Amino acid sequence: MDNVTVRQGDSATLRCIVDSRVTRVAWLNRSTILYTGNDKWSIDPRVVLLANTKSQYSIKIQNVDIYDDGPYTCSVQTDNHPKTSRVHLIVQVPPQILNISMDVTVNEGSNVALRCLATGKPDPAVMWRHLSGKPRSMSEEEHLEITGITREQSGQYECSAFNDVSVPDVRRVRVTVNYPPYISDARNTGASLGQKGILHCVASAVPLADFQWYKEDTR
Repeated sequence: MDNVTVRQGDSATLRCIVDSRVTRVAWLNRSTILYTGNDKWSIDPRVVLLANTKSQYSIKIQNVDIYDDGPYTCSVQTDNHPKTSRVHLIVQVPPQILNISMDVTVNEGSNVALRCLATGKPDPAVMWRHLSGKPRSMSEEEHLEITGITREQSGQYECSAFNDVSVPDVRRVRVTVNYPPYISDARNTGASLGQKGILHCVASAVPLADFQWYKEDTR
């Protein structure tokens, strides 16, 4: 018998090929008897007998879960000589992110540590991407370390966990970077006597800056 690989939630069929010399048959999960002949010993309603013929003795496990993973044994009696054949049931589990950092606000220049802990079978790969501007990969590990964060590194960070069993599990974290006001545009302007004069002052900051105008020392 070959190993049987199924996804979590699917059904697994375990087949044991026999011949006319076989007088007794049984299926076991480790040391627990599931079936002997047509008699069911397992109390699990998901385990059912599929075939008990002169050529095949098969059972099905419905809606498999991770705890069903492991060795199963087909035991047969032939001419008073017991024989066994073992098959390993491999249950694949879709990726799932169990623990991810909360949204965070830091000052520019600080160090930031983000975590994204995922489970699945096979073990999922984890990738961090920065989504602001042109999305780019930042890390292929569960932990993302950003040293001396800049204002350009603020925004959404996406964690993806994938193992080819199912679609990736994706979660996002927002990183807000505070920085002091920076005046990017302040222009002189001219106006005729008696006409309206407009003064421009453009600044960026997080949190948003408050503007105050002074004429010499007078607010």
